[in-house]
Amino acid sequence: MKILVLNGSPAGDNSITLQTVEYWKVLFPEHSWETLPVGQKIKSFEHDFSGAKAALKAADLIVFCYPVYTFLVPAQLHRFIELIKETQVDLTGKTATQITTSKHFYDITAHRFIEDICGDLGLKTLHGLSADMEDILTEQGQREARDFFQFICWNVENGFCENAGRGTDNTPHQPVIASEGSPAEKKTGYRIALVTDYDPAATDPSLLAMIRRFENCLPAACEEVNLHDFPFAGGCLGCFHCASDGMCIYKDGFDSFLREHINGADAVVYAYTVKDHSMGSRFKTYDDRQFCNGHRTVTMGKPVGYLVSGDLSAEENLRTLMEARAQAGGNFLAGIANDAVDPDREIDQLISTLDYALTHDYQEPKNFYGVGGLKIFRDLIYQMQGLMREDHRFYKKHGFYDFPQKKKGRIAGMYLVGGLMKNQKLQKKMKFSMTDGMMMAYRKVIEKAKKDAAARQSSE
Repeated sequence: MKILVLNGSPAGDNSITLQTVEYWKVLFPEHSWETLPVGQKIKSFEHDFSGAKAALKAADLIVFCYPVYTFLVPAQLHRFIELIKETQVDLTGKTATQITTSKHFYDITAHRFIEDICGDLGLKTLHGLSADMEDILTEQGQREARDFFQFICWNVENGFCENAGRGTDNTPHQPVIASEGSPAEKKTGYRIALVTDYDPAATDPSLLAMIRRFENCLPAACEEVNLHDFPFAGGCLGCFHCASDGMCIYKDGFDSFLREHINGADAVVYAYTVKDHSMGSRFKTYDDRQFCNGHRTVTMGKPVGYLVSGDLSAEENLRTLMEARAQAGGNFLAGIANDAVDPDREIDQLISTLDYALTHDYQEPKNFYGVGGLKIFRDLIYQMQGLMREDHRFYKKHGFYDFPQKKKGRIAGMYLVGGLMKNQKLQKKMKFSMTDGMMMAYRKVIEKAKKDAAARQSSE
């Protein structure tokens, strides 16, 4: 696969974001890699775009690589995108993804901007990787980077993309072949809970058709949980009765029902018809009553998906809600299948992606929705630990109390760097070495990866 990296960082080779790409190059040498320094040499591209045009047209996968600057991409990359449009490069049908580094402050708006640009250019888009600036320096960050790129390659091999059926993908659809046996009899070692609110007496036939296709093609056991069958005694009262022991003041058995049929599943898929710009009041009752779990992300690590009937393209807030809900819960959003254009294609892609996530234990790093939300509740639970005891135990167990004020060594180090930067004489001497100093730790990671790769090759 020919991969073109559009390095949007003004720092060029000293870009922290680019170091993850360099890491990929070591781990995945079977691909052909080319990097354009569009952030550092934008003036050159304004003068002569012919080389960039040829590289874009030759690429199978385009990777937008950049640091998040003020909610969006750097201005230099923004200008490069304008040049692509001005020179009318035809990229229709090619695939694109992105990688960013930031402190997760509004990385979502930068990613969505690139996704919208890809739609303008006729590019098939794949969800990008949003990383913390220091992630690649840790074993977890390296694992996440590796798993992400493997997932991208799997999507490209299967012809999957997030905007399929929306004018960007003309690949003939190969239907998923239904497994033998009824949905309840299929066994792959996984159980999927399909939670829906369709009313058998007045259901949306399109939603029911989506549910039946999903169940019939899914190569796993599927338990359909219809919220119309549960006798809700009422909506959440906000009484905090459940804060200490997890038991709801209502005696309708919802807490047991939730844990037995839904929380215990390996993955959860929600199926609903858009009502009043939301999932409807019954689903909202279900959501609110989940407060019997407190602020604990008890399904953390389990993938989720959606089957949605209705014009989802007109519901930006609802789409944001589904993404944010997955991020806040620590769940990989495997896909949202909608009946607006090509539901069979989207359902089949959702099934395949759920299967990939479960068999590969794929976990997607958090973005602003997940990181920001967790930090807010981290502070809240710490202050209210005397009342929310189960939440407090859960947060301690999973290391959520990562208070920055406790990292005294790093704080002292930043004071030292700040003092050096304030000294004008030292600043002149260190002008060209400061960035190199910052890059040392990242380049050690790349060198170690190269040595590990060489050792593996020699042992084979």
